[in-house]
Amino acid sequence: MIESIQQLLHNVYDVEQIIQWGGTVLVCAIVFVETGLFVGFFLPGDSLLVTAGVFAAAGHLNVGTLLLAATLCAICGDQVGYWIGRKAGHALYGRQDSRFFKRRHLEKARQFYQRYGGKTIIFARFMPIVRTFCPPVAGAAEMPYARYFAYDIVGGCVWVGSMVLGGYFLASLVPNIKDRIHWVIAAVVVLSFLPAGIGALRERLRRSASAAGVAPEHLD
Repeated sequence: MIESIQQLLHNVYDVEQIIQWGGTVLVCAIVFVETGLFVGFFLPGDSLLVTAGVFAAAGHLNVGTLLLAATLCAICGDQVGYWIGRKAGHALYGRQDSRFFKRRHLEKARQFYQRYGGKTIIFARFMPIVRTFCPPVAGAAEMPYARYFAYDIVGGCVWVGSMVLGGYFLASLVPNIKDRIHWVIAAVVVLSFLPAGIGALRERLRRSASAAGVAPEHLD
């Protein structure tokens, strides 16, 4: 069982193999699942899109088709997540943890939403895990759908466009970047989790400062 899970995770995070095997269709399917279903929180959306951009620059994928299809799937996935949250409402917060649902991820997205409001729909696109749980949080909070949809279109276009075109132009600037794709993927993963890491560090410093009697705003 453990070996099967390890093999599954290896296949999921082998983005080169995913693209070579399934092309644009599989890339778009993974983007949809990651943004629309709780089971997709662990999927490699950022690194997959950047790598797809690199492959498009090499002529293996059509960059125009990739951009359009992936953007539509990212937006549609978020719509599914929003309506799950809208229909299920606060019952989501009472749901028990399972293999594919972690309440702490939902709570983290809720805190992020409370802090940044509607802009969260855009910001969350660039934060793994948060982008999966943000849409149901917005739905549960009954964010007006027209407002949510507008933010979501902007977020979907900016996220997919920046990831795919970033990989595409990087491949155009750096010869044989495809042979060093593992370094690109590693850099993307680090940058993806950097905002969350900085936020967690600042929150920890705030708590330490509060305990020591230092005004929190001095940390900003």
